[in-house]
Amino acid sequence: MNKKMPKSTVSSWNESVDGPVSESAMRMKIESLGYSVHRYVYPPGTMFPEHTHGVDKIDGVVSGRFQIVLEGTAHDLRAGDWIVVPAEALHSAKVIGHEPVISLDGVRKK
Repeated sequence: MNKKMPKSTVSSWNESVDGPVSESAMRMKIESLGYSVHRYVYPPGTMFPEHTHGVDKIDGVVSGRFQIVLEGTAHDLRAGDWIVVPAEALHSAKVIGHEPVISLDGVRKK
């Protein structure tokens, strides 16, 4: 049975609502949505081949540029952007450009 995945879109930081974008502010925002958050730094050239996760996730970008291809659609994320990756959604990711990516990886709390 082929389960239809919900559509996911990129969300961008809204300074007029959330204040200036920062790592701590983005962490608090993602945690407030019900996710446990871990910080990762990916050097230029980092690539993750297509894969899935058994839980809903959020990938947020604090700095750098990160491209996530989710169910065949490419999303270029910059500082202040995040995307929900539904459980079992096929996706890949790569660092774009010459700057490392600081990423906040949120995993839905059970």
